Amino acid sequence: METCRRILISGLQSLNLNISKDKVELLLAFIKLIEKWNKAYNLTAVRNREEMVRLHLLDSLAIIPYLEGKRVIDIGTGAGLPGIPLAICLPETRFALLDSNAKKTRFVQQAVLELKLKNVEVCPNRVETYHPEKSFNTVIARAFAALPNIVKSAAHVLSRDGVLLAMKGRRPDSELEQLALKTTVIPIRVPGIEAERCLIRIQLPAKAEVSQWEK
Repeated sequence: METCRRILISGLQSLNLNISKDKVELLLAFIKLIEKWNKAYNLTAVRNREEMVRLHLLDSLAIIPYLEGKRVIDIGTGAGLPGIPLAICLPETRFALLDSNAKKTRFVQQAVLELKLKNVEVCPNRVETYHPEKSFNTVIARAFAALPNIVKSAAHVLSRDGVLLAMKGRRPDSELEQLALKTTVIPIRVPGIEAERCLIRIQLPAKAEVSQWEK
């Protein structure tokens, strides 16, 4: 894992993230868990450890500066991405990791236990039918759905002044055109990844029906 460690530390420096050594080791331990479970659970198409560091860890951590508040939900978390890397690096923030795929949530629960993460709740559910007791300051969606569908599905779990962050590749202009909402497109540079990345920040109205949020 020494090569992975070097890639991770260099990438964190490029992202201007000051992450302690113990958290770096937890991040690498997470990669080992994905690699171990991937054979039986098909968690990710990425098989190479070094690529996992770039495409899973650094890609997830690049959005840290844009998170708001102390309650964050990762919808469609899959193998725990970006939720687990974020939770490792932000222990004072509470994370809910939600996915309807039972195999993947079993893995995520096991990872949370093995990594001893006290700030994570795993939710085996569909976001449309998930009704938390307390809403979230930030909703994260990574490769989850088109922007209008994300808004429809997840708006009800967001706090009144919360934000929705959609992690995308190329700028999704056609999806943006379908929204009548305040959006900000933030270019994201992930160390070691040449492909385009962007973060769509969506601010929902304080009071409105979901149907009003689309053109």
